[in-house]
This record gives sequence, C-alpha cells and structure tokens, in this order.
Amino acid sequence: MAAGGRGAEAPATHAPIEDHGVIGDLHTAALVSTDGDIDWLCLPRFDSPSVFAALLDQDRGGRFSVRCAGATRTKQMYLADSNILLTRFLGESSVGEVVDFMVPRERGGRGTLQLVRIVRAVRGQVGVEIRCAPAFDYGRARTEVDIVEGSGAFFSSPAGQLVLRSTVPLAADGAAAVGHPVLAEGESLALSLSRQGSTRPLDLAEADDLLTSTLAYWQHWLRRSRYRGRYREIVERSALALKLLVHQPTGALVAAPTTSLPESVGGTRNWDYRFTWVRDAAFTVYALMRLGFSEEAAAFMDWLEARCTEAPQGQGLQILYSLDGSPVPVEQALEHLRGYRDSRPVRIGNGAADQLQLDIYGELMDSVYLYDRHAEPISYQLWEALCRQLDWLEGHWEKADHGVWEVRGPMQRFTYSTVMTWVAFERGARIAQQRGLPAPLDRWRRTADRAYLHVQRDGWNPERRAYVQYPGSDTLDAGALVLPLVKFTGPRDPRFLATLERIEHELVTDSLVHRYRNDGSDGFTEAEGTFNLCSFWYVEALTRAGRIEQARHTFEKMLTYANHLGLYAEEIGPSGEALGNFPQAFTHLALISAAVNLDLALDSGLRP
Repeated sequence: MAAGGRGAEAPATHAPIEDHGVIGDLHTAALVSTDGDIDWLCLPRFDSPSVFAALLDQDRGGRFSVRCAGATRTKQMYLADSNILLTRFLGESSVGEVVDFMVPRERGGRGTLQLVRIVRAVRGQVGVEIRCAPAFDYGRARTEVDIVEGSGAFFSSPAGQLVLRSTVPLAADGAAAVGHPVLAEGESLALSLSRQGSTRPLDLAEADDLLTSTLAYWQHWLRRSRYRGRYREIVERSALALKLLVHQPTGALVAAPTTSLPESVGGTRNWDYRFTWVRDAAFTVYALMRLGFSEEAAAFMDWLEARCTEAPQGQGLQILYSLDGSPVPVEQALEHLRGYRDSRPVRIGNGAADQLQLDIYGELMDSVYLYDRHAEPISYQLWEALCRQLDWLEGHWEKADHGVWEVRGPMQRFTYSTVMTWVAFERGARIAQQRGLPAPLDRWRRTADRAYLHVQRDGWNPERRAYVQYPGSDTLDAGALVLPLVKFTGPRDPRFLATLERIEHELVTDSLVHRYRNDGSDGFTEAEGTFNLCSFWYVEALTRAGRIEQARHTFEKMLTYANHLGLYAEEIGPSGEALGNFPQAFTHLALISAAVNLDLALDSGLRP
C-alpha cells in the first residue's frame, strides 16, 4: 500500500502521527516519518528508555534523519509482504529512495540490534543529508560522539552506546554524526546502527544481503496466513503490524510501541502503552489463530500461563505487566520533554497497573477456551491456576471497579465488567465439561447466572431502552457492542438491537464510534477522539445482526481512516487525524476479527 506524503522540506514542529511507518526486529520497533526521520526508538526492547524521541520533543528527543535533497514530494510504501519500508523522495530532476528495516531477532534473543538504512539514487544526481543524533534515556543522558574515519561513528553515554557503520564518510556536529554525500544515478550508500560491535567499514554487499534475508523472513512468515478474503491487503498488513508488536523472547504482545501520544492534542490523556494487557488475550488468540498464526498464539498462551501460575494464592491477576511478566514501573512524568505538539505530561510507566478491572477474567477465560478448542488442550497446571483465579473472582466480582476504559474517576459496577464475569464462568464451565476437568460446576453456573441476571435487571435501562454503562446511569457505552461477540446475547435479541440503535444515534458519527459521551466522571473533562476499536466492534455487531450491507459500507469507510500504509493509532480526531499511541495492537486485532466475520457473511449471505 502506498500513498503520497508531504513535501520533503524542513519538517513542521512534529510530523503527524499518521505520517509514519513502523519497522522492528521482534524486540523493539522504530517509527519512520515520510520525511525520512526515525523519531522514535527504544532500546533494547519496547519498554526501555528511548534513544530517538523527536516525536515527543524536537529539540531534546533525538532523531536519525536520512533525506534526499531537492525533493518536492515524498511517498512511502512497504516492500511486498514485508515490514521493510521504502520512502521515495521525488524532485523535478532527481528521485532518491531510502529503504529502512530492522533485522529480525529470533526467540532466545540471539543477535543484537541491526537497523539498516540503504539510500539509492534512482534518477539523476541525489544529494543525501545524514544526521544521527541519539538522545539516550529519554534525552536525560549526555551523549558524546567519536568519528571513526572512513567507517562511521561511535556514540556513548552513561545510559548506553550505539555504533553507526557507514559506507560514506561522516563528521561530528556537536553530539551528532552528519554526512552530505552526493550519489550519481544508480549509486547507493548504506548505514547500519547497532548497540555493540566493531566500527569496521560497512560494505554495500553486506547491507544488500541483510535486506534479502529480511525480506525472505517476512514473506515466509506471511505465507502461513490462511486468509484469502476480499480484504486481504489490509488484513495482512494488520497481521504484519501485530507480528512487529510481539516481543519474541517472551511471546507477549505490547499494546503499542509508543508512549504519551495524546488522545486529544494539547490534552493530558497521554499514556504509556509499551506493556502487555491481559485484556488483549482473547482478541490476540482469536485473531492470530483465525489467520493461521498458531505459533504466535501459543507463545502468548505460554506467557499467560506463567502469569496465572505465579499469581499468589488468594490474589487476582494484575491487569497489565511488563513484557517479561514483572510489575509495570510506577507512573511518572518526564517534565523535560514538551510532548507531541505540546501535549503534556509525557508519561512513562502506567498507573492503571494498580487499578481493579474485573473484566480481564472474562477475556482471559475466553482466550483459553478458544485456544483449548481450536489449537491444543491446555495443561493441567494451567487449569489449576485458572481455577484459583475463578475462586478469587467469585469473591470479588460484585465490587465496583475501574472498568475496561481504565477510568481515573469514581469506581462503578460497570456493566461490561459484569458481562465479562459471566463470560469467565461460562467459558470455565465449557472447558471443564468438554475436557472432563475437575471443577465446581454448580458454583460456577450459579455465579454466571447471577452475573447474567444483574446485567439484564440492573444494566438495562428501560427508559433509555439500552444497556447502560453501570446500574443507575443513563450513559451509553460502546462496550455493549461486544454482547453478541461473546455470546452473552443473540445478535438480533430485541434488547441488543434497541441498544445498538441508541448507540448509533448517540455515539456513532458516520463510521466512527465514541466509546461514551464523557461528562467528566472518568476523571477528565477534555475531549477525545473516536475509538477505532469500537468502530470495528460496531462493524462486527452490524454483521452479526444481519445488516450486512451497512456493515460492509461502514467497514470500508473505516479503511479510509488508516494511514497511507494501512496502520491505525488508537483514535481518530475531528478532522480525521490519528490520535493516541501508534500503531495500536487492539485496533488491528479488532480489524482482523471484523474483516473475517464480514467476509463469511458476504460469502454466505448469513450472519457468522
């Protein structure tokens, strides 16, 4: 997928969120702008401190820029079936190309970071502007550069080091390494950034070999996809993006590779998403298995099993974890960074880790049920651990919590959380019956029944004719769109259809869906964008309700809100701009689910 970019003159204060592609090596990921700038990269893994963070502060964040002079337009695309990014610089008398990729590192952590940038003069003479200026530890550590004559540069700081190898000479400019080579038509240069290694000169043949092997890796991986539907291009791009967000050594899926990209420009809803949410489990396992990527689904199940088995007796799970399963760092603000378009504070760590969010047990049990049914039987060790978690939930599910949206206002008995309580015990009972596993089935069924009746009696507002956000409220919540997705209600049940109608009237703008209308009760009074996750839930709800043509129209409109590469952030702003952390795993998981089910409905003429 390719599209036009902005002019290649000096960038605005910040390149828009949507003007980026993502590359990665299965340990971390970098964002590359249509200007040829790497302005986000954390090392050595997703949740490590940044070395390039110009996306959050042009002056202090650090950037690795490679541009072709004289360009009036840029365009960006991925090489076919890969996560190798090509940025084209188009001028009146020249065309230059920059190929960016990171060399995948397999499970076990073999090898080290290799970020490779290859520049080609396609037409005419191309002047190249190189500037590599890392800023270690979110720009808090002083950096020094040593130029290695004829081969590159060595960057050092108390927080780490980087080696930049080059096929062209570089010079020092303060703490940056710079170069201004001129390529004749048909000539190329290459740069390779790594965390360690020698500063021996880089050979073009070596860079080309890495490009060939990396392209083969991605194309071989994508061939495992079973999806052959009408939305193949965007579904496979979503799969490739998700693969980039799986931390290969642990199997954990990071929610997004960025922190503090705002949900409203200038606002304070700026969160760190570089962690793994238990909530993502069901959607991850379902989406990846539906496409045929059972290895990634199995790795995430291994990660989940470890979290369940290590949970102390009598305690529930955390809602999110660091990639290796350790606690998430305490949330803190980086006061020295200005933030994306002055959206402050810039946060690292995530205070939501201390919240009570009871819905996660439903998503967890749904993922285990799907995996046990469609992949392979779960172990008895995992089953014992899950039973302990259900024991804990049985004693706590009637408490108020912070809910699926992680509100920082008053806790409530959120309807979505109660629905997911029903899912947890219903799926647990299904697994036990289908596998003949020991379980207190009578207790689980009674608890599931109580949760179900609580939603129907107290979560249903007869005046509003809709399921509302929590008992006693009149606030609609797009979380109700999942009711038929998790089989809590039939997709044509009168109560669900009435709720769908109210959501359409109050939360849907064209194809875009707000998660709820905020009255300040979630701890914030500022506006936010529409939630892409909810928009794809809406598509799937329409599909299951039999409104297939409307679902198709809505889905295909949503595709126009992807960026030029088919990637989504968390939200869409008032003028169609991307908001929130980018790219967001949850959105791409929901896109895959919506596309697969819509395809089935269009092919059969029946709801899936």
